[in-house]
Amino acid sequence: DVFGPWAIVTRKTRGGAASGKRWAVIFTCLTSRATHIEVIEEMSSSCFINALRRFTAIRGPAQILRSDRGSNFVGAADELKAHVINVEDSVFQDHMNKNGLVWYFNPPHASHMGGVWERAIGIARKILDSMLLNNRQKHLTHEVLCTFMAEVTAVMNSRPSVALETDSSDPLVVSLN
Repeated sequence: DVFGPWAIVTRKTRGGAASGKRWAVIFTCLTSRATHIEVIEEMSSSCFINALRRFTAIRGPAQILRSDRGSNFVGAADELKAHVINVEDSVFQDHMNKNGLVWYFNPPHASHMGGVWERAIGIARKILDSMLLNNRQKHLTHEVLCTFMAEVTAVMNSRPSVALETDSSDPLVVSLN
């Protein structure tokens, strides 16, 4: 799923600063609940492909993707002339076919079927909000946002993966990190 945007300072100018927006793509394993977050510069197919390529380079290849039918993932975006991620775009389809990816969409109006990734987004937002409140910088930059997202990922993946033992002599906690 994609969430955001965040206003960032893209470059300093003589009279102030130029600003832009950034979004985040969250990948969640439906088996282990491990998460991975990538920052994208715009809602386009090429940015999403690059985020997917970074994800597979770090975490390994995915075979199946699941998502809701959000407006940033459906083919009607072409008709609307919207600048969004379009999984029915030929470039994106070529990338999926070449890498053996299959993308399943939840049925329309079935937001309850995406609870796993929506909950992950809620957790990520809560962690990020607490980081941004403690951030002493006046303006968020792309680099700082990427760093925060990496830290959010680390926090989310450090939670216990299995139930904790009640035996105090065995303090080992199994986590995704």
